[in-house]
Amino acid sequence: MEKTLNGRLDNRRANVAFVFPGQGSQFVGMGSSIAEHSPAARKIFQQADDTLGFALSDMCFNGPADHLEDTMNAQPAILAVSVAVLAALHERLGRAADTLQPRFVAGHSLGEYSALVAAGVLEFPTALQLVRERGRLMKETGQRTPGGMAAVIGLDAATLEDVCRKATGKGVVCPANYNSPGQTVISGDLVALSEAIELAIAQGARRVVRLAVSIAAHSPIMHRASDQFALAMSHFHLQDARIPVVSDISARVMVSADEIRAELSRQLYTSVRWTETVREMLTAGVTTFVEIGPGEVLTSLIRRIDRQARTISIGDFSSLQDGFDFLE
Repeated sequence: MEKTLNGRLDNRRANVAFVFPGQGSQFVGMGSSIAEHSPAARKIFQQADDTLGFALSDMCFNGPADHLEDTMNAQPAILAVSVAVLAALHERLGRAADTLQPRFVAGHSLGEYSALVAAGVLEFPTALQLVRERGRLMKETGQRTPGGMAAVIGLDAATLEDVCRKATGKGVVCPANYNSPGQTVISGDLVALSEAIELAIAQGARRVVRLAVSIAAHSPIMHRASDQFALAMSHFHLQDARIPVVSDISARVMVSADEIRAELSRQLYTSVRWTETVREMLTAGVTTFVEIGPGEVLTSLIRRIDRQARTISIGDFSSLQDGFDFLE
């Protein structure tokens, strides 16, 4: 059976990409079923607790929700769950896991750190420390310059970009996440964001949803945090990628550690171009996207980007069992 599985994986791997979700996908209870059934996943959670010096795993499994949603906690928590699910997947495959090397890995904003662990660029403890600091700096910036974000549905990107330009007379606001055709998140200080929301509705937006965040991620407000994060990151070692990583802000394929380091710093204040990132992988021949981590946000977005793309979401023990359909 293993010989057959290896052959099937070898045939499929050029068509498969692993993608990892970002902040907003967290929920109380995430990771608990994987930890219950997988020794490899439990090891990841224990490593997370030991590295950070507090019971991050208990926060993932049991909350409370307000602690888990704190940016400083949510970022390492999502990373830990994603890497735990990846470890459980490798454990389930056994020796065949070495053959399942996806063509690309990619992540949405914070999810890029999970992708970098999967690609061998970052050791898991290093990634944990980096995202904890990333979350701290973003939270600190939000306390100094309160901001917000809103998902705008039903406007094309060009129209929304024009809306943001008009609203900048009130302050800083810009597109933050180009998530899928017709769904873009905008980000900025509170006054300019409110102005942009009103203009978007006037332009015919089908729906505008304020996100439950108090930071203006992926906007120029994060420039100072980016500079501080670049300094913090200079103390950590990054390896060249063993699996090509598709940038979520430029949609370019990255392998070099130096290029990836610069990317992680710029990512804090640069728009996430998820639609372009997915399309780059599709153009390169990817037909199947495996979302690894809590929730199914990326699975939903990818389906909107290309209805022909095959998507599999693996975030708990049940979906881990079901996810092997993609090998057939």
